[in-house]
Amino acid sequence: MSLLRLGVNIDHVATIRNARGADYPSPVRAAELAMAAGCDGITAHLREDRRHISDADIEALADITRKRGIPLNFEMAVTAEMEAIALKHLPHAACLVPERREEVTTEGGLDMVGGFNRIAPVVQRLAGEGVRVSCFIDADPAQAAAAKRAGAQVVEFHTGAYCDAVRERSPEAPALLERLKAAAFEAERLGLEVHAGHGIDYETVKPIAAIPQVAELNIGHFLIGEAIFVGLAEAIRRMRLLMDEARAGLAA
Repeated sequence: MSLLRLGVNIDHVATIRNARGADYPSPVRAAELAMAAGCDGITAHLREDRRHISDADIEALADITRKRGIPLNFEMAVTAEMEAIALKHLPHAACLVPERREEVTTEGGLDMVGGFNRIAPVVQRLAGEGVRVSCFIDADPAQAAAAKRAGAQVVEFHTGAYCDAVRERSPEAPALLERLKAAAFEAERLGLEVHAGHGIDYETVKPIAAIPQVAELNIGHFLIGEAIFVGLAEAIRRMRLLMDEARAGLAA
């Protein structure tokens, strides 16, 4: 069983920076620390309203990750503006996400079925320039199938509902985990690489990491919050340890 990759989302370092209108803390410095701590990639979401990551951040992150040979996963809304930015910087990967201005954080997956005719051309143009395209979707085999038809190479399953259910001690948590497992199985069967992310913390990471089809987790808000208390490197090391323990259990 291969080791599970960890992508670290550094958006909320920029949230703290922007709260004071200062130039620190620096998301680029956070990316450097995350890479030094052994993460497998850096994720950053350039929102349309620029509430955290800025255009200058993306330019600097694209440069530093390229120099270090570490993948940059550019999260983006499906808009002409964001497509143009992605095509300018040509990150290793672009993850297409839904976006609403009034939401605090991404509330669900991209509707690949309902929005297929709008989304598929963007997927194909990005892929045509060598960008690895991922679609951030709910754990629904129909959505995965639509992503495959659109030409995506990767799907990232939204794990927020499961993670919230675990934290709330909801009886729905086991069923939500089973839904993730079934969707991951079907996505891999379709020939898609499977990623997962949103809401993952130390309590919820192991069941998700133990889904054998999942190749990568993208984790941000929790790691940045935990870094306030223990430092970013230590937060990443502990998350990696839990991921590796879950993966080792599959091979046992």
